[in-house]
Amino acid sequence: MAKVHILDHPLIQHKISLIRDKNTGSKDFRELVEEVAMLMAYEVTRDFPLLEIEVETPVATMKAKQIAGRKVGLIPILRAGLGMVDGMLKLIPTAKVGHIGLYRDPETLKPVEYYCKLPTDVQERELIVIDPMLATGGSAAAAITFLKERGAKNIKLMCLIAAPEGIQVVKSAHDDVDIFVAAVDSHLNEQGYIIPGLGDAGDRLFGTK
Repeated sequence: MAKVHILDHPLIQHKISLIRDKNTGSKDFRELVEEVAMLMAYEVTRDFPLLEIEVETPVATMKAKQIAGRKVGLIPILRAGLGMVDGMLKLIPTAKVGHIGLYRDPETLKPVEYYCKLPTDVQERELIVIDPMLATGGSAAAAITFLKERGAKNIKLMCLIAAPEGIQVVKSAHDDVDIFVAAVDSHLNEQGYIIPGLGDAGDRLFGTK
């Protein structure tokens, strides 16, 4: 059964507040999103298995721990998911990065796919789907479905801010995928935006309207 993990570390909450502020410009917004993604990656990877190795320090030989060879794939949903990738790569520099391009039809609010490029071995990787906003949940659920159709088995979803409606959609469609978020907001408005949210994450990241 999927779990929803709310990452309420004080540093994450502080930076999320700055990200929400409408007066935060694109440069600061991008830097803050990257920083929060790096902090969240620390928790998302908490269950990675370890193995024991032998290390020679300057003064002695000892038994130490290292991650047990798990392959990681980061799958940002274009375009806003791109803003979170660099922060995660700082902690997981050997991860491969795939891309799924989905946009939300403004009338139906349903996801429409327009691009997909994935690592060839997604079946063997621990995949982390990345999107700043989990609003209606349609794009995230569709991206996860697409990965499963390619044989992926180990998938997590990581978002900055979620609406209850989006969480429910993803849990209903994929009850085996854990969801990691920094905040769960009140609701969606009629246009499918999270309230209070932070506006359009893609526009704020890239300075577009």
